[in-house]
Amino acid sequence: MQTPDLIENQNVTLEQNIARLDNYIGHTPLFPIQNLHTSEQVSIFAKLEWQQFGGSVKTRPAYRIIRDAVSSGKLYKGKQLLDASSGNTGIAYAHLGAAMGIPVTLCLPENASEERKQILRALDVNLVLTSRSGGTDEAQEVARSMYERQPDKYYYADQYSNPSNWKAHYDTTGPEILDQTDYGITHYIAGLGTTGTFTGTGRFLKEYKKNIRLIALQPDLAMHGLEGWKHLETAHTPAIYDASVADEVRRVSTEQAHQLVRLTAQKEGLLISPSSAANLAGALELAEELDEGVIVTIFPDDLSKYGEISNQLF
Repeated sequence: MQTPDLIENQNVTLEQNIARLDNYIGHTPLFPIQNLHTSEQVSIFAKLEWQQFGGSVKTRPAYRIIRDAVSSGKLYKGKQLLDASSGNTGIAYAHLGAAMGIPVTLCLPENASEERKQILRALDVNLVLTSRSGGTDEAQEVARSMYERQPDKYYYADQYSNPSNWKAHYDTTGPEILDQTDYGITHYIAGLGTTGTFTGTGRFLKEYKKNIRLIALQPDLAMHGLEGWKHLETAHTPAIYDASVADEVRRVSTEQAHQLVRLTAQKEGLLISPSSAANLAGALELAEELDEGVIVTIFPDDLSKYGEISNQLF
């Protein structure tokens, strides 16, 4: 058992490591979609979230979760960060953990892509593979069980229940969007995974623009190919999800998303992931219904970690 004085001394260095990364988290550009949608009265913008340390939107909550855990004394040198992840949050933990000197243990389904597992191993993550049939729900159960057996060894981040997840977006993503659109945003639309991006960003935007419309997206089928997204009717609903934030929930198919991966490359010059393309599909459909407006969505990551899909499409 480590003494409080020792923990405090160790956290000085750890907090310094956290602080030095602050300028590399968030601050992502807002990109105009101009060729797939050409209306002069309706604009579509997307946050290019892979353009930050860690390579995806998940760096924001991963960073905030770690920062808050260290500040509260729950995570310190010698303790491992433990969580379940289907991909991007795990990769964000891995990048941050390597830079901060925090060991990372991740539970993820064994059918996660080989590329993602290779990235995680390269970043020295301890991988605990769970069954492919259980998905991230089972991975969460395994991670929780590991923590309960050895609470002194692990800090269980629990991204699906941790309020630091949505608060990261409330404090960074929302304000960035408001500033980048010069308060002109009329609609915000994004997919539901852990639900932190939609919940946190939506809450902030609604506070500052009462008439904004917030639209959540989810897969149209339980068996879908949108990695990181949840079909809420058949999956465990994350504890941080607040259904009252969304004015409307719409559905997107995996086929729509895959078609837009190709089209976005050809028409906009962007190689985006299927989840980014699914968000764009929702935004394009919404734009067709409006006479005027400014729509903002999120491109969580690019295509670089989706070699199997890229090989099928191109």
